[in-house]
Amino acid sequence: MAAVTASPHVAPAGTASAPPATDERAASRTAIPAARLMAAIDVTGVTAPLMLVLARRHAEAWPPGLGELLSMRITLQDIGVVSLFAALSCLVFHAAGLYEAVRVRRRIEEGARICAGVTAVVAFAALAGSSVYPPVFDRAALLLLWTTSLGLVTAARLVRARIASRAAHCRRAIVVGSGPHALRICRELSADPLRSYRVLGFIDTNTSPRSRFVARRTLGDLGQLEALLVQEHVDEVHIGLPIKSHYLQIQETIRVCERIGVKLAYGADLFETELARARVGAATPSPRVELQLVEDGFPVVIKRLMDIVGALIAIVLLSPIMLAAAAAVRLTSEGPVLFAQERYGLNRSRFRMLKFRTMVQNAEKLQAELEAKNEVPGPVFKIARDPRLTPVGRWLRRTSIDELPQLFNVLRGEMSLVGPRPLPLRDVRLFTRSSDMRRFSVRPGITGLWQVSGRSMVDFERWIALDLHYIDNWSLGLDIAIFARTIPAVLRGTGAV
Repeated sequence: MAAVTASPHVAPAGTASAPPATDERAASRTAIPAARLMAAIDVTGVTAPLMLVLARRHAEAWPPGLGELLSMRITLQDIGVVSLFAALSCLVFHAAGLYEAVRVRRRIEEGARICAGVTAVVAFAALAGSSVYPPVFDRAALLLLWTTSLGLVTAARLVRARIASRAAHCRRAIVVGSGPHALRICRELSADPLRSYRVLGFIDTNTSPRSRFVARRTLGDLGQLEALLVQEHVDEVHIGLPIKSHYLQIQETIRVCERIGVKLAYGADLFETELARARVGAATPSPRVELQLVEDGFPVVIKRLMDIVGALIAIVLLSPIMLAAAAAVRLTSEGPVLFAQERYGLNRSRFRMLKFRTMVQNAEKLQAELEAKNEVPGPVFKIARDPRLTPVGRWLRRTSIDELPQLFNVLRGEMSLVGPRPLPLRDVRLFTRSSDMRRFSVRPGITGLWQVSGRSMVDFERWIALDLHYIDNWSLGLDIAIFARTIPAVLRGTGAV
């Protein structure tokens, strides 16, 4: 989605507190502890190659043994050169914008900033080294310094991005508003010591001029919020609007988040809601009300523990069946044993759902030719006698054994034992009602109300109604009841295709 045109900032009427420039500077310089650690790693990634190059220059005078190496004297000049170089590196990377608390840049843009920063640091080293005679660096040394520094800094950030993407506690948030209050929320989320937040950007309801900080990070206006929540993986929406002058906009934001099923937080003021339950959270310095569309707290922790224990027990007990199924798939048809398909999970985060392969290798390509034969109304695709199924695959589906590898998805936290079924990307793209997205406000499950109510015999409208009923009435007792009904449903094979 393209951001709206940027313009200078004017605070909305009725807002008080600090001037916009103060909040903007505070939001820009706020850094979580991980960012400070990243700065230290970046400096190490640049100074270590410098020391390597300097050691290479004096290789012929290198001590012959460990004792002589340990007895070498390090001069204040050497310490000063390395310290100056480290400080310069930190300043250059900071000026390149690599330590902003709000991490909304694309990876290619961050790579360009890293390259520019390393190049500037190496260029300074070349100028400083050429001011003395003989020159400190030759061309080979400069090339070694540049390539090694660039490689180390880039590798460190790729590792950080990998770790951050796997961190289940990292919350993807959007701030509605553009004034000082919105900037303060952005700052508090980025510095939250209890939870890791990634602020994706701002939804700007203000048509007046805005700050450059907000303009660079604007995702759209309030009219685009619903489409944005449908298209993107967003965990939370935070309202940063003045209540008196933007009451209607805030109320509309609440309605949108209720329809989509995204958690919303705002200042500790009461608003009328239809589905969400209000809870005051004090994770940030300013107490905020969180509108919970699903159950939260201790029962959810118990549910997760039940998922882990249940999945581990099931894997151990069903391992002979899983090994036999894997051998049958491997020996009777060409292709891999497991089929991994990208599906939508909690808050529309994507993951690869595992199944035993039940179809021919090019099944997904053949689906386009079979669309006209779809037997289920709505966006889902089901054919009772699908020609793509292999003989073994048809039996695996009828017995639901093909679903057993999803126990590993449960262990990884991508799925639950009980919950709405995860849907393919193709099916979700065909949704026509944004309110249907509320089914993604909980973790998807291996079994659920749909499975014990007829599976493929249930039309799409009833399927969605069952999912929303489960979300609105969830309890540990309901999970146990659904799980108990799953076994006879699987044995009967009702609705399995």
